Amino acid sequence: MDWIPIVFGTFKALVLGTGMFFAIKWHYDQSKKGEGRAVLRASGKVVALFTLSLLGLGFVTFLVVRMLGMDLTFP
Repeated sequence: MDWIPIVFGTFKALVLGTGMFFAIKWHYDQSKKGEGRAVLRASGKVVALFTLSLLGLGFVTFLVVRMLGMDLTFP
């Protein structure tokens, strides 16, 4: 059973990596059409929003785990 997280994690990394590659390629191709500055600005906003939401989710998760009294120490 120890190999399941490795296989699923590798599959997830491959799928997300492929998706990111094609998303970046599509945005790059769109910027070549003449709207480069707008695409960069929109990409920056999306990255900032994603980062803030990820930090918020981590903070809320930390608070819920502490509230439930779960052990957060590493072995």
